[in-house]
Amino acid sequence: MEEIKRFQLRGIRGEVKRVRISERTVDYWAPPEGSDSLLIAHDGQNIFDWRTASNIKTWRLAQTASRVADELNQRPPLVIAVFHGKSKRDPHGRARDLCPEDAFRDGIVPSQSPAISVSQLRGNSYTASIFDEILPTILEETKLQIAPERSAMIGSSMGGLATLYSLINYSPRFHTALSLSTHWSLAGEPLVDWLLSRLPRPKDHRIWMSRGERGCDAEYPPLQERANQKLIAAGWKDNFESKVFIGAGHNESAWAKQVSEALGYWLSKL
Repeated sequence: MEEIKRFQLRGIRGEVKRVRISERTVDYWAPPEGSDSLLIAHDGQNIFDWRTASNIKTWRLAQTASRVADELNQRPPLVIAVFHGKSKRDPHGRARDLCPEDAFRDGIVPSQSPAISVSQLRGNSYTASIFDEILPTILEETKLQIAPERSAMIGSSMGGLATLYSLINYSPRFHTALSLSTHWSLAGEPLVDWLLSRLPRPKDHRIWMSRGERGCDAEYPPLQERANQKLIAAGWKDNFESKVFIGAGHNESAWAKQVSEALGYWLSKL
């Protein structure tokens, strides 16, 4: 692990550390008082640092996690924010990382002509790097031991898909999936059905989902409703929640406002 920089966030104790782990950039915040819960976030560029965030808007995830945890008389979670691989040299890096790779290898067809081929997808190696390299390295560095039952993953849009995909492949490693504005329209109903049919049994896991009404979110209502119905039919009742945020768009500002409810749902169950 190579440390790149450290920076502070207003109102938050301690520092955010930016590191490189196996060619992947990661920001993480470990509460100085220690922690017994873990939150892994996709699109790490947008989580803490306005200088790397889209439209200079972050999710304010550390601030919100601290507030919600305090309200619940808990310690804040360790937050690990994993950067996607989009760059000038790899303009489709985000899609390559966050796409549920096996769905498309199984023949799911994108709703629009894709800019990249199935052979260029790397969702499997991306998620493997999180659980096999990034997470163990940071837990060792912080000397924290956190049970899967107290671990969650959060993502929006393509990150929402990646969160559900991770729950399929790594369900023993975390138990709560927080999927905001899940980008079902990438491949429509076949993608909904493929992902939801492969989820683990609901007994030991929880799912929280959301959608807004504007931008890309305007495409989601029938697909999210299909997802809701399939999850409930599969037994996801007491451990599943789906929220609609009236007037919300498809952007960091909207998701920052939804994080409080998402984290409240997760942390209140611990």
